[in-house]
Amino acid sequence: QVQLVASGGGPVQAGGSLRLSCAASGLTFSTYDMGWFRRAPGKEREFVAAISRTTLARFYADSVKGRFTISRSVAENTVYLQMNSLKPEDTAVYSCAAGLDILPTPEIIGAPVSYRYWGQGTQVTVSS
Repeated sequence: QVQLVASGGGPVQAGGSLRLSCAASGLTFSTYDMGWFRRAPGKEREFVAAISRTTLARFYADSVKGRFTISRSVAENTVYLQMNSLKPEDTAVYSCAAGLDILPTPEIIGAPVSYRYWGQGTQVTVSS
């Protein structure tokens, strides 16, 4: 049974930082491409960041470039999202996702349909 358990969310003031973690189990982590998505109240789910399993190339939404960093640890079966310079508009539920053989292009790796497994999400609330 595949599980993706996200943690690290919480309340933070604008300009602050948080580090999200997503621990994976029940799959061979090194063979999966990993992504972070978020959903704000009343809005559609949107792509945040992804990291390719093959090239370790990283992809980011324009709204988070230069502020967020995605990384992965095969030894820990975990993908991370370091979020700096947080803004109120970053408030959302952040979920991690895992997919196999995702073409490492922004359009494909940034599409939710490319991912097979999803975690439950962790709430991030940024106050001004």
